[in-house]
Amino acid sequence: MLKLDLSKKEQKNLIRILVALGAFIVVFAVDKAIGLAECVHSDLGWLLPFFLYLAIYATIGCDVLFRAARNIAHGQVFDENFLMCVATLGAFALAIVSGVRGERIEGFDEACAVLLFYQVGEFFQHYAVNKSRKSISSLMDIRPDYANVIRDGAAVTIFPDEVKIGEIILVNPGERVPLDGVCIKGNSSIDTKALTGESLPREISEGDYVISGSVNLTSQIEIKAEKEFYDSTVSKILDLVENAADKKSKTENFISRFAKYYTPIVVFLAVALAVIPGAVTGAWSEWTYRALSFLVVSCPCALVISIPLSFFSGIGAASKRGILIKGSDYLEKLDKANIFVFDKTGTLTKGNFAVTQVCPEARRDEILELAAISEQGSSHPIAKSILSCHPAVSDGNYTLTNVAGQGVVASAAMPSGETDIILCGNEKLMLKNAIAYQKQSGAGTAVYVARNGEFIGSILIADELKEETPSALAELKKTGASTVMLTGDNEEVAKSVAAQTGVDEYKASLLPQDKVAEVENILAQKKKTDVVCFTGDGINDAPVLMRSDVGVAMGAIGSDAAIEAADIVLMKDDLNGLPLAKRIARKTMRVVRENIIFSLAVKAAILVLSALGITDMWIAVFGDVGVAVIAILNAMRVNMNTRKSDKTKTNLCA
Repeated sequence: MLKLDLSKKEQKNLIRILVALGAFIVVFAVDKAIGLAECVHSDLGWLLPFFLYLAIYATIGCDVLFRAARNIAHGQVFDENFLMCVATLGAFALAIVSGVRGERIEGFDEACAVLLFYQVGEFFQHYAVNKSRKSISSLMDIRPDYANVIRDGAAVTIFPDEVKIGEIILVNPGERVPLDGVCIKGNSSIDTKALTGESLPREISEGDYVISGSVNLTSQIEIKAEKEFYDSTVSKILDLVENAADKKSKTENFISRFAKYYTPIVVFLAVALAVIPGAVTGAWSEWTYRALSFLVVSCPCALVISIPLSFFSGIGAASKRGILIKGSDYLEKLDKANIFVFDKTGTLTKGNFAVTQVCPEARRDEILELAAISEQGSSHPIAKSILSCHPAVSDGNYTLTNVAGQGVVASAAMPSGETDIILCGNEKLMLKNAIAYQKQSGAGTAVYVARNGEFIGSILIADELKEETPSALAELKKTGASTVMLTGDNEEVAKSVAAQTGVDEYKASLLPQDKVAEVENILAQKKKTDVVCFTGDGINDAPVLMRSDVGVAMGAIGSDAAIEAADIVLMKDDLNGLPLAKRIARKTMRVVRENIIFSLAVKAAILVLSALGITDMWIAVFGDVGVAVIAILNAMRVNMNTRKSDKTKTNLCA
């Protein structure tokens, strides 16, 4: 049994449609069977079907008449409400003229049928739009309503935007995490499905980072707030979702402009169709009827509604899978994307660096200690891997100076009056300071350590490739796309990763500004039809994300800069989301093209047939409502295919 999730307003509208439809079927059947006008033996017999059909017309069309009058008063004359009113009132007028003349009455039933089926189409359209909108608006459920903050030893319930950084939040089982923070007490399972599309809960314990909007499932936990509410992950996502509809695609903008000029043109054509042949032949009723049929079928509802709905369905389908697309414009661009540029660390690789080798091994402790002194306080993955092997323990008060793209210089005044200088970084830092270093061999990132002008040794740190990277890139390449990797690592590391992932090209030893320059170079050399998509993560990728045609933030939970800069956000740290997003974009654009071609072809054919008098207003109704319903059903397939893919694990949009 089909169960419709309708609002009270939609339920009332459905009841009105069903009542009018039932009354129409009864009146229409009796009229065609015995002739209502003949039931009254008088020249005014036509008044009986007139009043019966008028009651149905008023019931089903009162809101259409009101909207048409309101829009005309506001200067918005040419819309679908105006077309429906002119066509149906004109049909009523023709029927009245026929009745007065004592001729066969035609037009009452058709006028009611036009409005009745128009309302059925409108109801179905609103239901389809709301159903697709829920795919995105369901994300709004992640908004936390309150926060339990521990103040003066007791839990106080306040609004999330009143929580200050550093305060302790108590989250009970079943409650949403109100702000981003670090778990300082307790262990629990966290549901992040609404954010990432990941069905399995994530286990957290003390020291783990917890994002706002996720649901605490099992045990009570305490979280130290690290961001204010306006700056938290949930606020960023909600802002992104709420503004997604503002960034329209070229196709949507074209359809809007098309409808703006198309509607008044067909109105003037309909007037010409009624006046010119009518004046020549004298058959005013016949040509007016053809013009009214012409108006009914010319209504652009199928395009004006189904095209935005197609994009909305695509954005909704993506959001269910933890892929946030900021607007239909980027969905359209992603479909055309054929040059995919990737950052390496954290995108193609896991970013969980580990020390694999120290040379010379005999001085291992000394090398690690000096490196740890230099890297203390840093949140860089390489620094963390060094500090995990050897915590920083220094007797002096070292001043740390970061050298962009090269490393760190640690300096401290010694009791003897001399300055102790530790260099920890890559080859460029050694060359800049004229250090005679021994090059580290092997696949990985080499960190060189020198002290007071003397080379001490090197540390080799390797990053692990993500399991899904080769298959995700292979799937993109099947679409005919080319792939490029940009990395700050050395040539040897870049070559090794490129061989494992199968990227077509790579650039190594790049500084952050060099990545921007490389993307600029790719953009300058691309063809007019090429679209460049850059995928990266973290703050340092923000400039490149903004500069590329399509910027995709990878695993962007908690990364404000990535969410702000990117056009598409993969909330789950899984590169398979990129080919999935492209499949959704491809399916969406295919549905858009199908709807445009089908709607225009059918309407053009019926417009010609109506003008020639071959078809009547019943066929015109199909040309309007029927085409619109078919186009809307086709638009909904994008979301339907997503749900099917979730159940069957088959390829989406194949």
